[in-house]
Amino acid sequence: MTIERAHVLAKPKPWGVADLRPWSDFDHQTDLIGELSFEREVGRDPDTSLLLKLLFTSAPLSIQVHPNDAYARSIGLPNGKTEAWYILSAAPDAQIALGLKQSITPQHLRWAIDDGSISELVAWQSVKAHDIVTVPAGTIHAIGAGIVIAEIQQRSDVTFRLFDHGRGRPLDVDRGMAAARLGPVGESTRPKQLTDERKLLVAPSDFVFEHVRLAPGSAWRLDAERETWLFALGGNITAGSINLVQGEAILGQSECFEIRAGRLGVECLLAYTGHGGPITQLLTPVAAPNSKWQRQPGVTKASVASIRPGP
Repeated sequence: MTIERAHVLAKPKPWGVADLRPWSDFDHQTDLIGELSFEREVGRDPDTSLLLKLLFTSAPLSIQVHPNDAYARSIGLPNGKTEAWYILSAAPDAQIALGLKQSITPQHLRWAIDDGSISELVAWQSVKAHDIVTVPAGTIHAIGAGIVIAEIQQRSDVTFRLFDHGRGRPLDVDRGMAAARLGPVGESTRPKQLTDERKLLVAPSDFVFEHVRLAPGSAWRLDAERETWLFALGGNITAGSINLVQGEAILGQSECFEIRAGRLGVECLLAYTGHGGPITQLLTPVAAPNSKWQRQPGVTKASVASIRPGP
């Protein structure tokens, strides 16, 4: 039984950025930070089923692939890695690569990796703020420059790099080829409005990912029977006794607790484990929005001014 504020770990990356605002004011001095990883507090069991991250790109990431559960277990890993991205912001020309333009043979892929032409085989597509992208395990993919992403994934650090733009980091071509699907991805599903407050973004086999918008001062019962992550996109929210502002997250599990939106309302992402799609009674109202709601501690001018239109 738990509800706790997530601890944030900043990870330097060669494709990272110097300025993480408005999502974090982390003082990283000279390092380029590419990833903020949300973890359980120090001293607690870190083994959650899901991992929540923010990614910041000033240059393209490697072209890479993650294994599915079956292949991961065949090489001694507990599980594979399917992930989903919610685009927080994107430069006008920002792109991601998802799958290949057409089906190819393993030998063709090997040649393309060896001569660098794999970057011409992947299917690049433009992205903008509030887009949602599902990356099934086994999909060859990449993230371009100028993008900030909120990512939810199966908990795994396994990445097989196939091409890295000459950065000199090691590749893992043999295992990457064994894990990869050598063709296009299927058509993505469209987000579905579940209630006035909840929008289903994606629901692959291992998790459900939702966008939630709550009216100012409204109170809700969140039934976090499963492992559940809540990330504040804008405004502020109180979850149990924890006050969250933009860029902060909580983890709840085997717990039912009250959440209350701040005076300007709140926009957040919600992800939880499980099969079979969204939980109908995940959020139930406790009280109607209260126009006399008072400003709560921890709300800053920057945080309450950052609410943006939803997807």
